[in-house]
Amino acid sequence: RVMSLEMNAACIELLKSGDQYTWELVILEHQDRILNYLYHLEGHYEDALDLTQECFMRAWRGIKTFRSGEEFLPWLYAIARNVQIEKHRRKYHPQFSIEAASETGFEVAESRQSPLSRAEDNQTSERIRAALLQVPEEYRSALVLRFMDDLSYEEIAVIQGVAVGTAKSRVFRGKEALAEVLGSQTGNGTGVMVE
Repeated sequence: RVMSLEMNAACIELLKSGDQYTWELVILEHQDRILNYLYHLEGHYEDALDLTQECFMRAWRGIKTFRSGEEFLPWLYAIARNVQIEKHRRKYHPQFSIEAASETGFEVAESRQSPLSRAEDNQTSERIRAALLQVPEEYRSALVLRFMDDLSYEEIAVIQGVAVGTAKSRVFRGKEALAEVLGSQTGNGTGVMVE
């Protein structure tokens, strides 16, 4: 694992200048979180991998629009969320070009164990993942950001473009919806605590 990259003004300036090494560090630092987030929204590892690569390409292309004082991680999550939403708005979704990513000198590494492989090792995780896909998208996204990515309500609000109170409400309603789906799968109780 790479040492944590401090996203300070100097680092952002290096990114804005197109510094390849800094971009590679950013990808290594954040690819697992973004891939995991998109996997839980999509439910399919290959789709999530394609969207993760597209997310980093858009971040690379759009870094010059990054505003001073803005937090990097919520900005990156917002790009990932927009990429995922746009995928579902279009009837036809061309696959992200691996060649395009290779031409820029970076792409998401596939060598790590996939979220799917980890989920297959744990039946409870698989049940929760399947149930999560039945939760409305705005609540599902809030749940993943809060409980799987451990983001604050303030960060979730920035990513989703809503007030903090709305972010809290979405997490609460998402927990209720997830508990309801899990309860209906077993008929009486889930055996899984949704805290």
